[in-house]
Amino acid sequence: MAKIADKPTPTKEKADFDPNRLTKKKYEAELERLEKELVKLQEWVRAKKLRVVVVFEGRDAAGKGGVIKTISGCLNPRVCRVVALAAPTEREKGQWYFQRYITQLPSEGEIVLFDRSWYNRAGVERVMGFCDEAELEEFFRAAPEFERMLVRSGTLLFKYWFSVSDDEQEKRFHARIENPVKRWKLSPMDLEARARWVDYSRAKDEMFAKTDTSEARWWVVPADAKKRARLNCIAHFLDSIPYKDLTPKRLKLPPRQKAKGYKRPPEDTQHFVPEKY
Repeated sequence: MAKIADKPTPTKEKADFDPNRLTKKKYEAELERLEKELVKLQEWVRAKKLRVVVVFEGRDAAGKGGVIKTISGCLNPRVCRVVALAAPTEREKGQWYFQRYITQLPSEGEIVLFDRSWYNRAGVERVMGFCDEAELEEFFRAAPEFERMLVRSGTLLFKYWFSVSDDEQEKRFHARIENPVKRWKLSPMDLEARARWVDYSRAKDEMFAKTDTSEARWWVVPADAKKRARLNCIAHFLDSIPYKDLTPKRLKLPPRQKAKGYKRPPEDTQHFVPEKY
């Protein structure tokens, strides 16, 4: 992990929290506390012009999306953005493999959350036969060096793997099938991946063996319990970057400008959305 200039003593609030009993009330209280800390971290990243990359990988339906949504949902989208790339275009297929990911890396004062990343090559592309053995071996040689370059440049890089059991994944797949709002989350590729569970497990094991380095560790998040996984991942992320509280101060609203003869145009000159509710 890259060194951070001016390492302060963290000013995180202490949590009065028993992880062994995670009721809805305790979960919501702890999540609210962590969200406040995320805002503090955001302001620190912006003030110190840090570059932060967080890679989220793992099984389908393991809960990656929920964590990403929680982190990004309480932060400024101009500071924290989510990258979820579609399948490469024909032009991108002809590029250096890492090229399209490099264009998504953060500038100073930014946090980028990768909803899947360059590790597609070691997972789905390998298992589904979208790359050959030579391309895979080159990836395993290049990925650690690519990440070392990121870290040497001052980028803070975090890699999380969300681990879910086959039984729990099966439950979540069926829940998505039954819910019309969530069926889009199950693609033909997801269903094929389910049929190749063992192949994916072997691919993940080799990926860890060849890309878990001292500069860029893989952090495994047990994800059978989604809420616990969410809290644990966010807490670890916060604990990994020392920061101070730079939350913006309370603002005092200025007096509203007086109308001085201004009148709104008649309602019949405008088009209003029908009030159905």
